[in-house]
Amino acid sequence: MPPRLHVPLPLKEGDLLALPDGAVRHVQVLRLQPGMPVTLFNGQGGEWPAEIVEMGRKQASVRIGARSEVDRELPFAVTLALGMPANDRMDALVEKATELGVAAIQPLVCERSVLRLAGERAKRRCEHWQGIATAAAEQSGRTRVPTIAPVQELPRWLAAQQEAATARWLLSLGDARPLAAMGLPQRTVSVLSGPEGGLSPVEEAIARDAGFQAVSLGPRVLRADTAPLAVLATLGLR
Repeated sequence: MPPRLHVPLPLKEGDLLALPDGAVRHVQVLRLQPGMPVTLFNGQGGEWPAEIVEMGRKQASVRIGARSEVDRELPFAVTLALGMPANDRMDALVEKATELGVAAIQPLVCERSVLRLAGERAKRRCEHWQGIATAAAEQSGRTRVPTIAPVQELPRWLAAQQEAATARWLLSLGDARPLAAMGLPQRTVSVLSGPEGGLSPVEEAIARDAGFQAVSLGPRVLRADTAPLAVLATLGLR
């Protein structure tokens, strides 16, 4: 299979395209040479075969082939809204969630959050996570790149969900319906999951008031970076 390159630009059959810096670094690392095939995608659906035409020290260009209507996405859009796990666990979560088909990730600061980001530091981390999502989309064959939203405080994010036209699930260890008993989302679903230590009782109550249905993943207590991935895997297999 040819290497896949994310090129966030309009792509058109027959065009000679100078690759952006990120894609140039990718082809240099892979030591690609003129005449070698690659596959391009711009994150908006579909993909394009292409051929390396020119390789330089700081630039590379490709000739674009005919668009292929490839669909490897879930039939519904899943947004993971989660209390950010600390250390490198959030990096791994973004990568694996992308592989499993997430549409968007909303990082949250909750009462029990260990990782607390704000201002410029939060912006830099979101850019870092967006890069991880892009690389995971390239590797996994996806044609759309998940969006990493700016970090928000949980109460502010919940207030904006009151009128959202989407299914809303709250991962809970309290009184909750089993995930297996929930029907598949029609179009979109937002899944709210807490940080290490889970959501506080007050946060759970606010989420329920905002229309979130409590959902259980079973009798075992899963880590903050495991539970959201379990939901995505289950939905994908169903």
